Amino acid sequence: MAKILRLGNKNKCIYFVLLSTFRIFVGRTITQSIMYDKEHGLYIAHCSSGALSIQGKMANRHGLIAGATGTGKTVTLQVMAESFCQAGVPCFMADMKGDLSGISQAGKLSGFIEKRMPEFGIEDPVFQGCPVRFFDVFGEQGHPMRATISQMGPQLLSRLLQLNETQDGVLNIVFRIADERGLLILDLKDLRQMLDYMAKNAKEYTTKYGFVTSATIGAIQRALLQLEAQGADKFFGEPSFDIRDLMQVEGGKGVMNVLAADKLMMQPKLYSTYLLWLLSELYSTLPEVGDLPLPKLVFFFDEAHMLFEDTSKALLDKIEQVIRLIRSKGVGIYFITQSPTDIPEVILGQLGNRVQHALRAYTPKDQKAVKTAADTFRANPSFKTDEAIMNLETGEALVSFLDEKGAPNIVERAKILFPLSQIGAITEGQRIDIIKQSYIYGKYDTPVDRESAYEILMKEAEEQALAIEEEVKEIEKEVKGKTEKKKAGMMGKVWKAVMTAVTSTLATILGTYVSNKVSGKQTKSKTSAKEKVVKNATSAATRTITRELSRDILGNLIK
Repeated sequence: MAKILRLGNKNKCIYFVLLSTFRIFVGRTITQSIMYDKEHGLYIAHCSSGALSIQGKMANRHGLIAGATGTGKTVTLQVMAESFCQAGVPCFMADMKGDLSGISQAGKLSGFIEKRMPEFGIEDPVFQGCPVRFFDVFGEQGHPMRATISQMGPQLLSRLLQLNETQDGVLNIVFRIADERGLLILDLKDLRQMLDYMAKNAKEYTTKYGFVTSATIGAIQRALLQLEAQGADKFFGEPSFDIRDLMQVEGGKGVMNVLAADKLMMQPKLYSTYLLWLLSELYSTLPEVGDLPLPKLVFFFDEAHMLFEDTSKALLDKIEQVIRLIRSKGVGIYFITQSPTDIPEVILGQLGNRVQHALRAYTPKDQKAVKTAADTFRANPSFKTDEAIMNLETGEALVSFLDEKGAPNIVERAKILFPLSQIGAITEGQRIDIIKQSYIYGKYDTPVDRESAYEILMKEAEEQALAIEEEVKEIEKEVKGKTEKKKAGMMGKVWKAVMTAVTSTLATILGTYVSNKVSGKQTKSKTSAKEKVVKNATSAATRTITRELSRDILGNLIK
């Protein structure tokens, strides 16, 4: 600076003109808030040789932001998102600690930023926020985001429930039967009812789909209860989220879709499976567009290692397929994790735009991870990549973006730009105001429970119960009629036996009386005759009733 002051006025002017020209040549003199232009791309970092930018038409070739905790990954994500926002590209990102909510507010000058301004050639930054939509799977810190069980599908659901191979097979059978019967599985109670139906009708489907045990059904039911206890019942249901609501532009700026993930992170399987579902929905819904000048959407997947932990080979193949092909739908995916070794090689090879923050090597395993991370870059002869990774400062990174032809540039040691939006979380009041001002406010807030598998199967069960009840009543009525008829027949027989006995006794008495009269013998009193008639009749009736009861009892025993 002293040498500059010793120059004459004319020479000073020539110096500053040359300096400005140099800045324009090697980088970009930002006097306001321009982080993107068609000529230079998306300005992300600055190195000794100038600005480092992501080419717009290469932004859908995916990327990686890696580094140890506290090295500046979140700020790098925020800077990238701001650049895409200014380019009119909407983004989706998970906010683990609430820090990313600050992207909705204008930043302010600080000592750290003042120190960095000359390094980046930024003379007069205009701080500003981005248009933001807040989302929350649980509907507490943003607009609810729901999906139906059918949309999730058996493969992702099996991963979420951590089912074994046998249980996974049964779950697939349940989905197949639901499709055949036209039953919608929208929420957890629908799935539980389908499993209950499967358990009760397993024999009917055994020959077609194979043997299904009640133990397997029970294991899946228990896994569903655990999932429900984690709050997943708030996620599954309707109205299901329309992914087109993630692809909005306001005032020429891409809307930043921020998912509140502080609570969601407590259930890692739910978090990773949910984001994987979003990717699958984007892949299956969006049309083929090929390579565009800019992506239609950029998806930031924080804590990416969770996506690949305990993942089956079949699901890993699906993830690899989605990531490989989704770029043709105009979607770029950027993984954020601590080390590149967290990402399977088959997927890591597809991440062309890379920012590597510092890694610490305290153990042989850490040293191996550093060496692996260094080997993923195109070497720069000016420094050793593996040594540089361990000596990077906070906010500093090794950067390599794809050139216009899609080839990786040599790695550069660079400093990441500072964001123009607020660094750090916003207040609860600010969040509520943004949510209420959103054009989708109220669209997803009220759950809808339309007729689906649960209602239909419950109705069928009720109809079957009523039919059985009616049948039982008919049987009871028929049995009652037969019993009464039988009782009436038995009473007739008893009466007949009594009358026969009375008649017989009277005839005997009369015969005796006539005989005595003829022979001159004295007759018995009327009272004795009457008693004899009653005694004989009672005895005859008793014998008849006993005989009939014995026949009935023997008849029932024989039956």
